[in-house]
Amino acid sequence: MTRVLIGATFILGLLCTVATAAPLKLKPASPQPSSVRSGLNVTYGYSETKFKMLSRGKQIISANPQRGKPLRGLDYREKEFGENNLTATQPWYFAAKIKGYYRFDAPGVYDIEMYTNDGIDARIGGQRVGHISGITSGCETTVVAQVEAPSAGWYDLDILYFQNAGTSCLMMKAGPTGQKRSWVPNSAFGR
Repeated sequence: MTRVLIGATFILGLLCTVATAAPLKLKPASPQPSSVRSGLNVTYGYSETKFKMLSRGKQIISANPQRGKPLRGLDYREKEFGENNLTATQPWYFAAKIKGYYRFDAPGVYDIEMYTNDGIDARIGGQRVGHISGITSGCETTVVAQVEAPSAGWYDLDILYFQNAGTSCLMMKAGPTGQKRSWVPNSAFGR
C-alpha cells in the first residue's frame, strides 16, 4: 500500500509540474527586418546512402552545402514514395538547413506543433519548438511547445530537417493557447 501511495504521489507531482510549466519566452528578431520577402532560405546537403540521425544530417550539410530554391513556407504535405520534397533535387538522403523569420501578429502565449517525416530540430525566437532526432514511420507530430511572444513582429526561425527515405512531409500548426491550432499559412514566413 505504501508503494502505491508513493507512486501515485510521484505521478501527481509530475503531472502538476508539467501542467504548470511556464511557456518558453521567445526573443523577437533584433533589429526587426525592414524588408522581408516571402518564403524561407534553404541549404541542402545530399548523401548517397541512408542515414537515420539528425546529427548525421548536420554533418552532411557541413561537408557540402548547396543553396536551394527558397521554400514557400512550411506547407509541404505528405509526399508519395519517390517524390521530391521541399525544393530538394533528390527525393531522399538529404538534410536541409532552413532559415528565415516567423511572424506573430499579436503578443501572447501560443502553442506550436511541427509535423515531420523524418527528423527535425526547429527553433523560433531562440527556443526549440519541435524536435525528433531520428527517423519517423510517417508524418508525425512533435510535442506541442507552448511559447510566449512578447510583441507582435518577426522572430528568427532556424530549422534542421532531414529526409531518409520513403514518404516525406514538413508542416506547422500554431494557435493561441487554449484554442484550436491551425495550419500556418505560408504568408507567416519570410526571409
